[in-house]
Amino acid sequence: MLQKEQTVFVLVDVQGKLAQIVNESEVLHDNLQKLIKGLQVLEVPILWLEQYPDGLGKTSESLSSLLEGQEPIAKMTFSAVGNEEFMKQLESSGRKQVLIAGIETHICVYMTAADLVNQGYEVEVIEDAVTSRTKENKQIGLEKMKGLGIPATCVETALYELIGEAGTDEFKKVLKIVK
Repeated sequence: MLQKEQTVFVLVDVQGKLAQIVNESEVLHDNLQKLIKGLQVLEVPILWLEQYPDGLGKTSESLSSLLEGQEPIAKMTFSAVGNEEFMKQLESSGRKQVLIAGIETHICVYMTAADLVNQGYEVEVIEDAVTSRTKENKQIGLEKMKGLGIPATCVETALYELIGEAGTDEFKKVLKIVK
């Protein structure tokens, strides 16, 4: 089970034209917006990644506008674990549970998740907040992660797991976001 004090969220490479042409782009952006807003209510740290931003472009405005005051971590490696700044920020969070979402499922999301597991992190992929250019590639990425023991979750399950109980102020705020 996810624990609020142990969880960090990694947003992977939702950038430029690619973010607009991936399979089910609108659903992806909608779910990521709900997730980010919910995680902010719960004060779960967010590590925000951009793959080669000079070439691929910046993060979608609908997401970057929610992350005001934060700077994305630019990377060249497909796996964020190969990025010194990412690892420094992850380690300094002191958290061992990682929620991961973004694009593309079968490349940067998969490779980052696999490497994090190898580094001893407990990783869950948010299946309704990842995609690739094709649904087949998304499926391949999910299958490869599941083969490594990385469970899938969804936006609502992750948020409710982190909340733990109904009736709290956090629950009421998150309920308004997800409904």
